[in-house]
Amino acid sequence: MPAREPAFWQTPRPGARASLLARLLTPIAIAYGAVSRWKARFSKPVRMPVPVICVGNVTLGGAGKTPVALAIAEYFQSQDYLLHFLSRGYGGSEKGPVQILPGTHTASQVGDEPLLLARQAPSWVSADRAAGAAAAVKAGARLIIMDDGFQNPSVIKNFSLLVVDAVAGIGNGRLFPAGPLREPLNDALMRADAVLIIGIGHAGDGVEARARAQGVPTFRAILRASPSYPLENRHVIAYAGIGRPDKFFQTLHDLRAIIKARYSFPDHHNFSERDAATLLAKAEKTGAELITTEKDFVRLADARPGSVRAALRDASMALPVRVLIDNFHVLTQHMQTAIARHDLS
Repeated sequence: MPAREPAFWQTPRPGARASLLARLLTPIAIAYGAVSRWKARFSKPVRMPVPVICVGNVTLGGAGKTPVALAIAEYFQSQDYLLHFLSRGYGGSEKGPVQILPGTHTASQVGDEPLLLARQAPSWVSADRAAGAAAAVKAGARLIIMDDGFQNPSVIKNFSLLVVDAVAGIGNGRLFPAGPLREPLNDALMRADAVLIIGIGHAGDGVEARARAQGVPTFRAILRASPSYPLENRHVIAYAGIGRPDKFFQTLHDLRAIIKARYSFPDHHNFSERDAATLLAKAEKTGAELITTEKDFVRLADARPGSVRAALRDASMALPVRVLIDNFHVLTQHMQTAIARHDLS
């Protein structure tokens, strides 16, 4: 996917035509969709001996999947499930299957999101999802939660949750590279067991309406920052290399932090010595504190001692967030029903 989401992927103004570039790329997008459908049609998905819950999305870029996966895991852990996470490990060099060892593996090896997952439960990265799931089962998993993998046909999912950003929605509604869609929305809704709209906005309303029309349960959620320190009236330099950095900056604004400068980097960005020097110099000049996301912070964990990146890590605060899901008990009941079906089959 591109380092930054192109502007022409965004929702066009009411009544406006799609951009010229989107229209020119549409033939490639049609071919992309045809190849994806062909792979899905002729794949032979593996049924795991334990239930599999998938948290995915239909667009490229961040939608909030990882906080949702963590919230679901927290619930099932409270019910005494021995669960493992499974991820592709986007941005990491490991092809797997490999179990993440916190404090040993780095984001450059296994990706940033899997490192966050590994703080809560045993986590695996594997380019081959079926092999990764099998490794997790062999290691004792009794429930697998896939962070991403909605479009991956290699493993049978017992419950698939489609996550949609309320602000971005599905953009211009076109397939990659003409738009942000990984697959046609209707195809995704046919496989979804529920849809979760995250955030405050109306771009996801159309997805919600189409899901309900197809009988797919829909839920709403918000991301809530949970800082261990007050940010009101604190001067900060904010930086983020996530799918939609503006969401992070808006969160800081909502917490009444005074943002002296903001720096946006591409998703999964590996901060360089030069990046670190720029941020540290800006903080020193303004007297403001450096703050970033948890996902960005873990990418600095492997900074070489004495390096400028290590100085950036030591000078930065990480802002944790958690997802609050309306009617969460209803969503988990749907999941429990799917798990019960698997156990009876």
